[in-house]
Amino acid sequence: MAKNYAALAHSVVDALGGAENIAAVTHCMTRLRFVVKDETRVDSPTLKNISGVMGVVRNDKQCQVIIGNTVSQAFREVVSLLPQDMQPAEEPSTQKLTLKRIGAGILDALIGTMSPLIPAIIGGSMVKLLAMVLEMTGALPKGSSTLTILTVIGDGAFFFLPLMVAASAAVKFKTNMSLAIAIAGVLVHPSFIELMAKAAQGEHVEFALVPVTAVKYTYTVIPALVMTWCLSYIERWVDRITPAVTKNFLKPMLIVLIAAPLAIVLIGPLGIWIGSAISALVYTIHGYLGWLSVAIMGALWPLLVMTGMHRVFTPTIIQTIAETGKEGMVMPSEIGANLSLGGSSLAVAWKTKNPELRQTAMAAAASAILAGISEPALYGVAVRLKRPLIASLISGFICGAVAGIAGLASHSMAAPGLFTSVQFFDPANPMSIVWVFGVMALAVVLSFVLTLLLGFEDIPVETASKPQAAQPVNVEEARA
Repeated sequence: MAKNYAALAHSVVDALGGAENIAAVTHCMTRLRFVVKDETRVDSPTLKNISGVMGVVRNDKQCQVIIGNTVSQAFREVVSLLPQDMQPAEEPSTQKLTLKRIGAGILDALIGTMSPLIPAIIGGSMVKLLAMVLEMTGALPKGSSTLTILTVIGDGAFFFLPLMVAASAAVKFKTNMSLAIAIAGVLVHPSFIELMAKAAQGEHVEFALVPVTAVKYTYTVIPALVMTWCLSYIERWVDRITPAVTKNFLKPMLIVLIAAPLAIVLIGPLGIWIGSAISALVYTIHGYLGWLSVAIMGALWPLLVMTGMHRVFTPTIIQTIAETGKEGMVMPSEIGANLSLGGSSLAVAWKTKNPELRQTAMAAAASAILAGISEPALYGVAVRLKRPLIASLISGFICGAVAGIAGLASHSMAAPGLFTSVQFFDPANPMSIVWVFGVMALAVVLSFVLTLLLGFEDIPVETASKPQAAQPVNVEEARA
């Protein structure tokens, strides 16, 4: 049955305290992401019970409403209810600074900056993968102009990643986008790249007597992100000190003269060190634990998605694929995690006597298995019924172990599913094809069987629209 997105949008906005309480809204692949002005006005129980809402994740003034694969349709209706001049609310400056708030702020910055870039990154990586497959099969000869152009098309999003990050971060940190892009552009300028190459070979490079560290900024995330955050403060400070009659030319000149050298001399190298440290930590764990790290990640992945922590790995995955051509820990773990949620949803669709739940479970299973979009299955079925989630976590661990033992690695960061399975094919190892489909089949079958064995409390037809109202029953009665 088609959703009434206009009614859904009205209900969501009302539950968030009305249009006047919404400071900003955007969306990712399955979620509406709101920033609210007053979190006390958000009615979470009502929000969770709205028909069409699969789940809600809250973090201070951030409120994520899970809609599913058709989130863009809901987003359009929500935007139509909001004033055109809506501006993000300013954070209170008197809030106490705590480790929890700092951690939440860093996570929010990463998620808010990287989420809008994912479609371009996935599109580019899949085109690169297409070029690799065409070369591998002999459809295009190595060195052909068509193959080169395809590779360049796929590589564009990665090569100019600092510019994309700067633009997205400028929106997040409420600073001037054109200035952010201009400063990030310095880092990937051909002359600067050539200068850094000379510095890497031992030539002394300095700016105003200050030594410049040899760093390659193409394909990187953290330097542009940190730089744009600093730019937001530099811009405000320069705006205060420049006279009104000179703002047209003096303000942007001073901002660029301060921010660009700062990025080259300090922020850029610092960002590279931070990014390298995160990557080193993740893959050092992988180096020590091997396949077990993939298994653990496979079991934890749905829980990370529930908290939004899975986006923390996005910069690391992007940079690893850009630098080495593949990623062998996080992405392989997602195969079992995503398809296990699909298998559990299939089992629920098979056993439930509730027509609405069956329809939801079938759609969620198709989304997870075919496209790797697991959030409809996670929020619409697994979390809602609990035991299918347990079955998925067990299956995710086992399938992650198999993927780790097989040494599977991804050449793209598209959500692992049947349609995107090609990203795990290794031209140097034809057996990788067998392993990929084997792990996928195991994930669906194992989670399906485990869900049937564990059972679940079916949702009575009369309370299908409000799953929270279902009362627990005796385990033996539920299985009878």
